[in-house]
Amino acid sequence: MSGIEGKVVAITGASSGIGAATATYLAARGAKLVLGARREDRLNAVVDQIATQGGSAVGTVVDVTRREDLKLLTDTAIDRFGRLDVLVSNAGTMAVSPFDELRQDDWDAMVATHITGLLNGIGAALPVFRRQHSGQFVNVASTAAYIVKTPQSVYAATKTAVKVLTEGLRLESGPDLRVTLVSPGFTNTEGVGKGASPETAAAMVRQRDEIAVPPSAIASAIGYAIEQPAGIDISEVVVRPTVQA
Repeated sequence: MSGIEGKVVAITGASSGIGAATATYLAARGAKLVLGARREDRLNAVVDQIATQGGSAVGTVVDVTRREDLKLLTDTAIDRFGRLDVLVSNAGTMAVSPFDELRQDDWDAMVATHITGLLNGIGAALPVFRRQHSGQFVNVASTAAYIVKTPQSVYAATKTAVKVLTEGLRLESGPDLRVTLVSPGFTNTEGVGKGASPETAAAMVRQRDEIAVPPSAIASAIGYAIEQPAGIDISEVVVRPTVQA
């Protein structure tokens, strides 16, 4: 299957930011969406917006750190639409801080969300894709996986793990599956600075307001990877503001 129309796409972290923008972008092009996120009210708002605009979407509460939640997401796709064509692993947290602050709960949250969450998605979707002899993983990393800047070291480490795991999955995927890494640069989302110390958060929000790209820019990159003809794999896309070093 080529293009976007008719494809069944599951998205994690779909209640806001890149996830919500991607859902809206794909729905407008005829995709059938299965949306997962922790915040049920925000998730329902995205589903309702898509329905109002004539699209097709269903939402389910998902915490990517829980294996059973990812299994529920993929099962929902199959129960509702009969198949799953794409899993977009987008859920993330950016509670960055200097090491000296010893915010170990935040470190744990980034590891659990970005690494364990990604692996849980692979564990849920890979058997489905193998049975279908088709499917695509789209994993959202970050330009932090390429350039480490303080105080983002732990965040960068987890996003580097996303990059490495994605490449390893691609090498093992075989001719039937597609695996894409999308690495956004500074993007204007509500998560920027959330959970950081007041000084760090203020600096990040200032930079966001000065240079960040809109989530729609990342959504269109994800759409570009999905719409390619069968047998064509867009392995890696980096999207950043032109002013970002």
